[in-house]
Amino acid sequence: MPVFPSVEWFREAADRLNRSDSFARLGSCDAVMGVRVGERRFTVTFAAFAVTAVAEAAGDPDFTLTQPPADWRAMLENIRANGRAEALHTLNSLDLRGDEEFATGEDYTRRDLFYRYNQTFQDYFDMSADMETTFA
Repeated sequence: MPVFPSVEWFREAADRLNRSDSFARLGSCDAVMGVRVGERRFTVTFAAFAVTAVAEAAGDPDFTLTQPPADWRAMLENIRANGRAEALHTLNSLDLRGDEEFATGEDYTRRDLFYRYNQTFQDYFDMSADMETTFA
């Protein structure tokens, strides 16, 4: 049972995405996604038709998704309850809510990868619907 946040949790979601039909439906994705949960930072590397690497506090992500731990938990519990994120818990709606920055990055061209491949990243988190997640 993977604990969120942890490398094991992100790796399990990656394995599930790699076994799914997501890349066949949506096409390739080339980006390094950063995820910040409280003070912990993770990177998830998407290369062509697979997630190829997951690490804690490594690399230079193209963009970083940042939320407090309680908001990450609310998003993942919504995914678990509904099989995928509902409207107010999608990555896109979290980015648009406006009360704080969600998808950030130093270089706009690199940060734009969040918008270009948004559905692939959403599918990645939606893979947690069937995971027995516990929270740190």
